[in-house]
Amino acid sequence: MSDAIVITTLAERPELFELLDGFKGGWPTFMAQDPIGGSLMGRVPELFPEHCLMAMEGDVLVAHGRSIPFEYPNEDRTDLPSGGWDRALIWGVADHRHGRTPTVASALEISITASHLGRGLSHEMLATMRRNVQAMGLKTLYAPVRPNGKQDPHQPMSEYIQQVRDDGLPVDPWLRVHVKAGAEIVQVAERSMVMAGSLAEWREWTGLPFDRTGEVVVPKALVPVRCDVEHNYAVYVEPNVWVRHDL
Repeated sequence: MSDAIVITTLAERPELFELLDGFKGGWPTFMAQDPIGGSLMGRVPELFPEHCLMAMEGDVLVAHGRSIPFEYPNEDRTDLPSGGWDRALIWGVADHRHGRTPTVASALEISITASHLGRGLSHEMLATMRRNVQAMGLKTLYAPVRPNGKQDPHQPMSEYIQQVRDDGLPVDPWLRVHVKAGAEIVQVAERSMVMAGSLAEWREWTGLPFDRTGEVVVPKALVPVRCDVEHNYAVYVEPNVWVRHDL
């Protein structure tokens, strides 16, 4: 990673807030259609600026990361949720509203501009997030990881995460980043994010025809999108993978 890149928090540099709107992190269009993310993700910089990492190269934002704190476990939260990323957002915002004291945090995003991929920045962003969360007195950082190296949408996620290289590390690049940083793979979050829309909306989001009932393979989707022509809608239920960093 270039020595010219400086990672700070939004709490330390609140003037960087306006850069978030124009940041391009390489997410496919359909991934921005999760209604919970659309409602709550934008609240994270406002409510938790100390959990927002900003990687600056001069006056250019080249990567950013977000985590969110919440109480876990408690009497109502005994297991990591199958709702994954969506549920972490809901828990964090709800706990803030009710004044609950957080005990852990979950990563929500580490996003890097295309020009800075492959330069080790993902490792440094995760290491900084771990240190940042630990400095706030939280002993565990969870993450509902999106294993975007998964190429076969029909392969079960539970099977994919068992695949390792000769060195014993996961074949998936993002899971490998987490494991190399000290994380343990815990379980699949079967419905981590959910995107639903009309067929016209899915055509707009993907450029695909969506003209037959059944499964539709969409580029960069981890599992097929389910299309129902008769009822004019399609639904994508994305599985992620819970990992745990003990700090």
